[in-house]
Amino acid sequence: MYVDLPDKRYYKIGEVADAFGVNTSLIRFWEKEFDVIKPKKNAKGNRMFTVEDVENFKLIYNLVKERGYTLEGAKLKLKQNPDELFDKSEIISRLERVKAELINIKNKLE
Repeated sequence: MYVDLPDKRYYKIGEVADAFGVNTSLIRFWEKEFDVIKPKKNAKGNRMFTVEDVENFKLIYNLVKERGYTLEGAKLKLKQNPDELFDKSEIISRLERVKAELINIKNKLE
């Protein structure tokens, strides 16, 4: 899944939810379910997600929403071979960015 977020150190929960096209409640739920998501909290208690958290959300989103894994299945898959999942996810993400850029160029030429 291609996620369009600006380069920042931390992202608010609303930014992450918008990038994935989901509700903030799902982001909070996944945070509780998956121990790889560990947001920082500011003085007000607001969640501040790192780039690493966003990458982990990409993996979880891919497994649950795109590939149809159950939550338990996704947890197991993440524990078994996270490096392989990350590599595949990164390749897919790069290809989606290239595709989006090519579509943008095509639209400008028309």
